[in-house]
Amino acid sequence: MIKPIELVIFDCDGVLVDSEVIAARVQMRLGAELGWPLTLPEVVEHFIGRSGAANHAVVAERLGTATADRWRERFVKLHAEAVDAELEPVAGIREALAGIAALALPTCVASSGGHDKMRHTLGRTGLYDHFAGRIFSATEVERGKPAPDLFLHAARSMGADPAACVVVEDSLPGVQAARAAGMRALGYAGGLTPAERLAGPDTVVFDDMRKLPGLIDGHQG
Repeated sequence: MIKPIELVIFDCDGVLVDSEVIAARVQMRLGAELGWPLTLPEVVEHFIGRSGAANHAVVAERLGTATADRWRERFVKLHAEAVDAELEPVAGIREALAGIAALALPTCVASSGGHDKMRHTLGRTGLYDHFAGRIFSATEVERGKPAPDLFLHAARSMGADPAACVVVEDSLPGVQAARAAGMRALGYAGGLTPAERLAGPDTVVFDDMRKLPGLIDGHQG
């Protein structure tokens, strides 16, 4: 029997704020500068949806720790500058959040990004106050996505049964983490990750955030 939904867990980058395009552009710039030319599909494969620590490890394996340290330092600076200049909320997310509020369902954020980064991006887009006090980061757990640790931590902190949680994600590591946590996943394919990479068991793929409340309501047991 499908359990009624107790909690909707949102990823941040690419789901609430349209930052993945910015991050990918910065990653490609740094790759060109530091010795690892990257295509957009390669950035999606190696970097999108993963924690800063995981990204650092990928670069260190390829180019060495010193270069990975430089890459991370430059990424933080360039990403923050681009966010200040051009970041917008994901199209339709305000309508989606209003629709979910009308369903009287609790929500939270669980992201691979750190708290400072989320405070910056959610603050720039006017979404921080909507989730304040209910924001969880991969820095709080031992393993980042695709491991289930972060989503299980969020559910436990919010007092929700993992089997009664729905996760809204836009990356392959994210939907894999939701599945590993025993949660239902809604894969948003309106960003960089192709729909076919998000599809799989217990995952509904969609490309318009305005459809999200109806999809969540349809998951009610």
